[in-house]
Amino acid sequence: MDLKSMRQMIAVAEHGHMTRAAEELGVTQPALSAALRKLEEELGTELFHRTGHGVEATEAGKVFVEHAKITLRASQQTAEAVRSLVGLETGSIRVGAGATATGYLLPGAIQAVRKKHPGLRFSIREAGSSAVAQGVLSGELDLGVVTLPIEHPRSDELMVVKEISDELMLIVPEDHPLHGRKTFRWQELEGEAVIAFEAGSAVRKIIDQGAAAHGVNLEVVMELRSIESIVQMVRADIGVGFVSKHGLPPSMGVRCKDGGLTRTLGVVRARDRIQSHASRTFFEALEATRS
Repeated sequence: MDLKSMRQMIAVAEHGHMTRAAEELGVTQPALSAALRKLEEELGTELFHRTGHGVEATEAGKVFVEHAKITLRASQQTAEAVRSLVGLETGSIRVGAGATATGYLLPGAIQAVRKKHPGLRFSIREAGSSAVAQGVLSGELDLGVVTLPIEHPRSDELMVVKEISDELMLIVPEDHPLHGRKTFRWQELEGEAVIAFEAGSAVRKIIDQGAAAHGVNLEVVMELRSIESIVQMVRADIGVGFVSKHGLPPSMGVRCKDGGLTRTLGVVRARDRIQSHASRTFFEALEATRS
C-alpha cells in the first residue's frame, strides 16, 4: 500500500466507475482493476462491490477512502512544509557574531534577505569569536562571524566561506589634542585613559599587542562590550577608545600610523554540515552588502 494506490481508490470511490477513474488517473482500466485486486488481497477484504452501473464502496472501502484522504492531506502538508523551508517561505537562520558584525555588518544583509523572503526569521547571538566558533561546531548556529585566525582547538572543522577586512580606529573627545588628526602614534597614548573592549576579546587582544609592541602601557579605565557604548563614553570625555572602522562614519576615527591595528573577519560554517538554502541565501546577501 502506498500513496499511489490511495489516490487510485479515492478516484474509484468518487467516480463510482472504473473506466472514468482510470481516465482521470491516466491509466488503463485493466491496470486500475489489477491495482484494486492487489490492494484487496493485501488487506484481506473487498473494498468495492461491482454493480451493473459501476462500483460501490463496501464498508471497508469507505473506511479505507476516508483514511486515505487524511493520509494524502498530511502528505501534501508535509511536502509543502519542506518546500516552503527550502524555498525560503519560512525557516530560520541562526548567526553568531561579535559587536562589530552584529551592529554594523549583519543588519544590511538581514534587511536584503527579509525584503525578498519576509517569512524568514533570524536568531542573532552576540558573543566573542571563541564562543561563536563553538556554537557553529555544536550546531547551535548556522553561520558565525569571527576574527581570524580562529582560536579554537577544533578550528580545522570550520570552513571560512568569506573574509572581510577590518581596521581598528582610535576615537577621541572633541577637545582632545588628537581630535581632527588623520593618524596617531602609540607613544602619544602614554598615560591616556582608555575605554576598551573587555579583556580576552579579539579586539582587545589586537589593541594590547599593538601597544605592547611599542612599549606603551594602556591605562584601561573602563571595559565595555558595545561599540556604541564606547563611542558614548568617549563623547562624555571619559577617555579615548578603539572601535572598528565599520562602526564609524568615514570622516571619524584616527588611524594608527605605526600599523598593526588591522584584522580579518571570517564568515564560518561547519565543514561537515550541509548548508541550508536559507543560510546560503543569507551568506550571499552578506557578501553582496560587503562587496
